[in-house]
Amino acid sequence: MVVNLLRERYRVDLVELQAACELNYARLMQLLPAMREQPDPHRQPRRVALSQGEHLLGVLALDVVESCPYTSTIKVRQEHSLPWLPVPQLEVRVYHDARMAEVVGAQSARRFRGIYPYPNAAMHQPDEKTQLNLFLGEWLSHCLACGHELEPVR
Repeated sequence: MVVNLLRERYRVDLVELQAACELNYARLMQLLPAMREQPDPHRQPRRVALSQGEHLLGVLALDVVESCPYTSTIKVRQEHSLPWLPVPQLEVRVYHDARMAEVVGAQSARRFRGIYPYPNAAMHQPDEKTQLNLFLGEWLSHCLACGHELEPVR
């Protein structure tokens, strides 16, 4: 029996990555339709609650921290999470002219490469950038499908 010790090198699937970024843009525009307006320092982040019956499972907080004519920067974080889960926090750059939204920061890491050698010192997956953008998409989709306003509308 011959064992192939050479693994095929990972290649970025640009179509998959661009599709994920385009879908993330559409989802964010549904959640934050006024994100292109200048951020008001007194404005609270948009908060979408996820509940099971009367039990609050978590709150997605979307905060526009920078708004320029062609780009916006948004902090996306989980509040009121389960105590045993790590609290996700992402920084997302939104490109309005290209209609794409890309994760540019997660926790304390910033500016992800398209491909990482594996293993590496930071233990990034070879497709870390794609995985983060797919995660953002799943998170936003779940909030759009199952979320509700945290505060009742008056």
